[in-house]
Amino acid sequence: MTKAAAQVAKKSAAKPKTAKKTAEKSKPVKSKPAIPAAVIKLHQLILKSLDDDKAEEIVSIDLAGKSSIADFMVIASGRSSRQVAAIAEHLVDRITKETGKKVRAEGKAVGDWVLIDTGDVVVHIFRPDVRNFYNLEKMWGGAAIPEPAAA
Repeated sequence: MTKAAAQVAKKSAAKPKTAKKTAEKSKPVKSKPAIPAAVIKLHQLILKSLDDDKAEEIVSIDLAGKSSIADFMVIASGRSSRQVAAIAEHLVDRITKETGKKVRAEGKAVGDWVLIDTGDVVVHIFRPDVRNFYNLEKMWGGAAIPEPAAA
């Protein structure tokens, strides 16, 4: 037996082993805050609208408990600036019509990146190259943008 191993054995033999306490103080488990039904309905409306307008690579990130800015972040792509602006315009119209909420949208004039803030759900609609540059999925959700299939 080596000298170091003998010292470890000697120390462990000298200390009496105690049974683990079952009533130890446990750390409180943070439960995820409940998301209101109206927010979930709004989130579903947004996802359906994006899908109906042929948005690509739609990603939804659950922010409940991670950020106070919103409960969900939705990221999608359009193939061109014109499509990005059209998707955003249709989405704003549908949200206003269905919920009566006035939502704010920034960037529709340029069409590279449109940000729509509904209060509970934040929507980003990008052109693909702008989306790759900012890579919000990695920053907020840890997910990478799916790579397009090789032609």
